[in-house]
Amino acid sequence: MTLSVPSPEERLEALLTEVRACRVCEAHLPLGARPLIHASATSRILIASQAPGTKAHIAGKSFYDPSGNRLRDWLGISEDIFYDTRQIAIFPMGLCYPGRLPKGGDNPPRPECAPLWRRRVLSLMPDIRLTLLVGSYSQNHVLGRGSVTERVRNFRDYLPDHFPLPHPSWRTGVWERKAPWFQEEVIPALRERVHTILAER
Repeated sequence: MTLSVPSPEERLEALLTEVRACRVCEAHLPLGARPLIHASATSRILIASQAPGTKAHIAGKSFYDPSGNRLRDWLGISEDIFYDTRQIAIFPMGLCYPGRLPKGGDNPPRPECAPLWRRRVLSLMPDIRLTLLVGSYSQNHVLGRGSVTERVRNFRDYLPDHFPLPHPSWRTGVWERKAPWFQEEVIPALRERVHTILAER
């Protein structure tokens, strides 16, 4: 009797089921564990972000908040495309809402998360053509510690595989006004690269 070998798609789906059931750091999470990951074996663009916010946690949908609207505007894509895992994966450094800092803003992603899941999941996603490194946590994990502003300004140094971006929170509006080159140079190049990849199939 010949045993069937699971396809890459089946292996990834089994792993994602395991990821979504994770409760490793639940004791440290004020709203409990609800790992959010959107991915498939055919995803071509990976959004590596920070961690879900409260609205995303409640909805069970990453970037389901004003920061998501800002990010989709930067990319120049619709909500339907953004959440189409056949094309775009959303895999934050921390998969659960980590709570708030005493002086405002969210806590850092839980440190257990990326070492536990990241390599295993990405090994089953062979079609990724571009990883958007959104914010300091994903950039520091992939590229080592450094300045977000300098990396975003020098985004061409990281192409074709990576594209550093600031986190699209409301605070970024203040940053953008001080960095007109972001809208003038970075956004057009970002949209061109994203749309080229999405049009390849």
